[in-house]
Amino acid sequence: MSSRRSQLAGALLDPASRAWWRAAGRRVDLEGEHAWLQAPTSSASLVGDTWLAQEAERLGGRVTEGRADAGLMADMAALDGPGFAASDLRAEVRDFYEHTASWRMEVWTGWQPLFWPGGELVSRLFGRRVGQLALPMRPLDVARGMDSRVSVITDRHGAQQAAGWLRTLRSTGEYVYSGCYSHRRLPGSDRPSVHVAFPLEHGNVQVFLRPEVGPGGSLVLRSPSRAFGGDGCYVTVRHRGRTFAARAPVHERFHVHVDDEGVLRTDHHLSLWSARAVSLHYRLERLAPPRATPGVAPSGR
Repeated sequence: MSSRRSQLAGALLDPASRAWWRAAGRRVDLEGEHAWLQAPTSSASLVGDTWLAQEAERLGGRVTEGRADAGLMADMAALDGPGFAASDLRAEVRDFYEHTASWRMEVWTGWQPLFWPGGELVSRLFGRRVGQLALPMRPLDVARGMDSRVSVITDRHGAQQAAGWLRTLRSTGEYVYSGCYSHRRLPGSDRPSVHVAFPLEHGNVQVFLRPEVGPGGSLVLRSPSRAFGGDGCYVTVRHRGRTFAARAPVHERFHVHVDDEGVLRTDHHLSLWSARAVSLHYRLERLAPPRATPGVAPSGR
C-alpha cells in the first residue's frame, strides 16, 4: 500500500474503528475498579516499539535491550495457584518462557478458506499499515522465518514487570506482532493469567490466557468465552480522557509441547466465536545450551 493511500486509509478507518468499539463497549476506570485493564497504548498510528519507553516511564523503571537470556516471564512460578504449578511443566517449555530470547522460531500458517478473504482485507487495510497484529496470510509470507526480540521492562527497583516481544518477518523486516507480556490476576480469579497487550493508537487489544499443565508437561493457554472480567480478549479505546472496553469474540488456544523427536513446538489456534479461523504452528530451537533452573529437572516431569 502506497504512503498516500496508507495515510488516507488511516484517516478514515482508524477513527471509525475506535468509534465502533466505544459504542460496543462500556466505560471503565483504569485507576480503580478496572485497573486490571491498564496496559500500554501507542501515541502514533504506526506502533513499532515506541510504546516500550512510555510503559517503562509509567512504571518508573527502564527498558533493557540485548539480554541474550531475556524471557517473557522472569519466573513461570508467578502463575502458580490452585490447579497449576510451573514445576509440573517440562523443562524445555518453562525455559522458552523464561529465556525466550535464546530461542529461534520457524512458523507455518493455515487459514480456513471461509475466513481467508476477511483476514486478507484486515491485513491489507490495518495490520500491515500499523505494524501490529499483522497475521501472515500465506505460507510464503513466513518462508524465511520470523525474527524475535525481547525487551525487558523493569520497575524502579530493577524487577521485571513485563516484557516486550516484537516479532518481524525475516524476509522483509515488517512487524507482525508488538506485544507486552506479563501476568495478572483477574477479578475473582483463584490464580494469575498470562496477560498479553498489543498497543494501538489510543487503545489496545488485550488477551488474558488461563494456563494449564497438559499431557507430558506441556503448557496449554486458553482465552475462553466468559463474561466481562474473565479470561478472554478485550479491546480498549481512549477518547477525550475516558476509556472504553469491550469483549471481542476472539478465542485462542496455545499448546506448547515437545514432540516425539524432542523438538519444542507450539500450536496456536484462533477462533471467531466458535469457528476456527486460522492456525499457526511454530518450531522452536534453542540457540545456546539452557541454564539450569532451580527445581526443574532437565528431562521434564
